[in-house]
Amino acid sequence: MTTMNSTFGSRFGLEYAPMSFLVRFGKREVLVCRDFRKRFYAVNPIIECDTGVQPGHLEVLLFSRWLLIFSKAH
Repeated sequence: MTTMNSTFGSRFGLEYAPMSFLVRFGKREVLVCRDFRKRFYAVNPIIECDTGVQPGHLEVLLFSRWLLIFSKAH
């Protein structure tokens, strides 16, 4: 059994995210999960981009439901 060392730490709280999976494309990682966080601002209903919690991460929220987090793989 092999394990992937992810750059997504516990600061994202993704251990509580339902149905998440990690995809690696060369030097990049993409984490896809359902958005479980409460947003305290008006969210664009189609696509919303924001910087991630950790440096070097980009969050993309699709259809107010799916969260894609892009980062460099280590």
